[in-house]
Amino acid sequence: MISAVAGTFNILHDGHRALLDRAFEVGEQVYIGLTSDRMASENRSNTVSFEVRKKALENYLRSRDNFTIFEIDDIYGPNEIMDTVDILVVSEETLDNGMKVNEYRIRRGLNPLDISVVPLVMSDDGKKISASSILEGRYGRSGREDVMDIAVGSTNPVKIAAVRAVMERIYGDVKVVGVDVPSGVPPQPHEEQTHQGSVNRAKAALGAHDMAVGIEAGVFEMLDGLYDIQHCTVISKDGRMTYGQGSGFRYPDSIADLVRKGATVGDAVKQIYGNTEIGKKQGAIGLLSNGLLDRQSLTEQSVMAAMIPRLRGD
Repeated sequence: MISAVAGTFNILHDGHRALLDRAFEVGEQVYIGLTSDRMASENRSNTVSFEVRKKALENYLRSRDNFTIFEIDDIYGPNEIMDTVDILVVSEETLDNGMKVNEYRIRRGLNPLDISVVPLVMSDDGKKISASSILEGRYGRSGREDVMDIAVGSTNPVKIAAVRAVMERIYGDVKVVGVDVPSGVPPQPHEEQTHQGSVNRAKAALGAHDMAVGIEAGVFEMLDGLYDIQHCTVISKDGRMTYGQGSGFRYPDSIADLVRKGATVGDAVKQIYGNTEIGKKQGAIGLLSNGLLDRQSLTEQSVMAAMIPRLRGD
């Protein structure tokens, strides 16, 4: 039997996990439709990029191998995939969409799908868990409000996702919210400006939160050229600050020359490669490494490094 489940999975939470788990219970092969960025943004003001959402799905399903993730741009999905499906897994909230899928199949002369309905998972506020509430920092992925409250000094989805991934490994369920704060350094930090930018972001974001994280990527002249290194500062409500950085990588001379003349890395990459919005998607590292390393993984390194003194306890 082949099952299918679909969604935006803006932030993968316990409600989504219930859907995915049911799909694997009823299907020997599972097809997962992930909404395109266009479709995801239709009724949402705050969306996470397709690349970040897909990576979160892959991380959750890393112990399984009987699944395929594909992009969808409507509720029906590509015919060449959906026509092979036997069971459609939906939530109580999306049951109507499941009925529309079956109506579409019948019009095309196909048998309707069996539909498996998964109950909604509720949060501490008595409502269904929603990705928007998680992004706003109201509760964690489980819907619990009484968990570690962490602010990120940026609204960049990649930085927020990286902080969430690291802090969940350390503390379990956490609340994470991005806060739009000034870095206090130029748009393209150089050398020591990088560390200062991370400090400024962390301090400005702390507020009444338990902890705040500031992340800044900057360029450094070293070894044989211009290198990119991310710095991270973590500050807790007791005022303690700890620091870390990720691994560095060397920019091609064509990009380095433009940055030395005053361009930002983003502008230089766009001028050389024609790539756009790299900061919110794969990052320059994803482009330059041919996808072997993405910006979230690189950012996670800096966050984990900044947490090491807190893990040791001394």
